[in-house]
Amino acid sequence: MKMNRMQRFAAILLITAAIPVVGLRAAQEHPDSDPASIDKAAVATISIAGYPDWLEIGFGSVWVSNDRVNAVQRIDTRTNKIVATVKVNEPCAAMAAGFGSMWVASCKDKSIVRINARSNKVIAAIPIAVADSEASLAAGEGGLWVLSDKKGVLSRISPRTNRVIRRISVKPNSFAAMTGFGSVWITNTGEHGSSDNGSVQRIDPRRNRVIATIPVRSQPRFFAVGEGGVWVLNQKDGSVSRINPRTNKVVATIEAGVPGTGGDIAVGEGYVWVRTTKILLSVIDPKTNAVVKRFGPKQGSGAVRAGRGAVWVSAHDVNKVWRLNPR
Repeated sequence: MKMNRMQRFAAILLITAAIPVVGLRAAQEHPDSDPASIDKAAVATISIAGYPDWLEIGFGSVWVSNDRVNAVQRIDTRTNKIVATVKVNEPCAAMAAGFGSMWVASCKDKSIVRINARSNKVIAAIPIAVADSEASLAAGEGGLWVLSDKKGVLSRISPRTNRVIRRISVKPNSFAAMTGFGSVWITNTGEHGSSDNGSVQRIDPRRNRVIATIPVRSQPRFFAVGEGGVWVLNQKDGSVSRINPRTNKVVATIEAGVPGTGGDIAVGEGYVWVRTTKILLSVIDPKTNAVVKRFGPKQGSGAVRAGRGAVWVSAHDVNKVWRLNPR
């Protein structure tokens, strides 16, 4: 992602009432059907100056990273308004919420910034860099987890001391981490052209070691944990692999048809939400493992998160965050 120096800015909020429900309880959508308009479906549209990108839900709010203004901005989910702006130099990678804090990677400072969710103040800057700007942090299972070296290192940070307490060897070119089902999960993206560029590794946080390596399709990066599985967006062909956490095996592969770099995926509110440049938002029903809804038009890349009765979608190229009602 393109990084710029800090500039003064004004966040302009345009909140527009719209259709109150998304209407997902429908049959499988034909892949060639026209996507529904996200502007018409949104219950709120928030315009944010700068480059609103990564999203995370936590502490009654939605948090938005905005690298062009060197900040993380907090949206109150009751009012759909920005209520705090916290300085973080060149925030990059997906944020994490946990242990009373928001955790944000600063690509400029090569650190993990910890924001107190009560005070909206930075309370620690941990000197460790993410392996890639297109990555994700994970909070849970007793720690903050950061893929910190392209050679294959997963670093565990103690939320009590704000220090790295373990470094775990994983496959090289792994960038995204998530927690859930009693484990830490990472995707092994690999390198373009490599024969070893498609797997997910499961780490036992009690023993701090890899306990399973699960093959998926080529170039997995972003993924989500919940709704009965681990859902992996494979960037080469745009498919989504569903892993059963009981067996550590792929039990379904959804041909979502959204290849390409960037993007995001989230679970919550009964569905799996896939954000890509080819299709603004695709919705998968975990009961059928099928795409049941698509939203457009194309708006470049961005992020998606679901929770607290809403789905939030960002598009940094058009400076927007949409709020959808998933019911």
